[in-house]
Amino acid sequence: MSAFGHKDLLSIKQLSVSDIEFILEVATSLKELIYRDIKKVPTLRGKSIINFFYEPSTRTKTSFEMAAKILGADTISISASTSSMVKGETLIDTAKNLEAMNPDIIVIRHSSTGAPHLIAKRIKVGVINAGDGINEHPTQALLDLFTIKEKKGEIKGLEVAIIGDIAHSRVARSDIIALKKMGANVTVAGPPTMIPMEVESFGVRLCHDPYEAVKGKDVVIGLRIQLERQKKNLFPSLREYSNMFGISKKMLEFTKPDAIVMHPGPMNRGVEIMSDVADSGRSVILDQVTNGVAVRMAILYLLIGGQK
Repeated sequence: MSAFGHKDLLSIKQLSVSDIEFILEVATSLKELIYRDIKKVPTLRGKSIINFFYEPSTRTKTSFEMAAKILGADTISISASTSSMVKGETLIDTAKNLEAMNPDIIVIRHSSTGAPHLIAKRIKVGVINAGDGINEHPTQALLDLFTIKEKKGEIKGLEVAIIGDIAHSRVARSDIIALKKMGANVTVAGPPTMIPMEVESFGVRLCHDPYEAVKGKDVVIGLRIQLERQKKNLFPSLREYSNMFGISKKMLEFTKPDAIVMHPGPMNRGVEIMSDVADSGRSVILDQVTNGVAVRMAILYLLIGGQK
């Protein structure tokens, strides 16, 4: 276990406020490496990281690879379709075989809730949860916190609205836990069929009218419709969803004048968010992508052996 005090990063729940603050502090100091002409330092030279992605990914997978390489580590990326799992090998056996190669960290994304937790219990190598089913996406929540703090200066006391498919979004769950831990107030809105029955037990305010939900907010977070996780159609049509819940300039008239707009990606333009909002000065969506590299550098550094 590193001096950071954690073998794995599986959930925002496992992190204390001081843990989160320290991760963001380290990410701030490492971010400048992204803008160097030569993006390479020897900090993690000789370390190896395996990215095992059971589901498709652009931002998370690439940013983990870039984060590792900037810090000097070697990376190996595999997918379920190119692993022995297609031949019938179990997830645990695959993980144990990867562990036998003596990597320093395994980053895993899996469609089944709890898969990274199961692996972490069965192997000694550190595990990072890059998204598990509809459960959590802790590194996304951390980069969202980083972006909000960077743009707003402080997280405590901010008013945040999360709009969209709350029920199937692991980002929503991790963001809610993280924002509440850091002292923000969270309101959620979405189609009734996409809101978990127990959502108010998360300590958030539920609002059925999205325009009411964003009223006076400092931050508005849009979510992707998770069609691949829905067993049936949960709304009449994409056009109706867009008209009701798509983040538009009209909707933003109800927020604070300096409110920022976020989205974890990939975006369905014209459905969850309008292009004139996504490409506007109030959008920090591309800043989130850049900050994802910085935050994942910090996490790799701390878990592999950085000093607290």
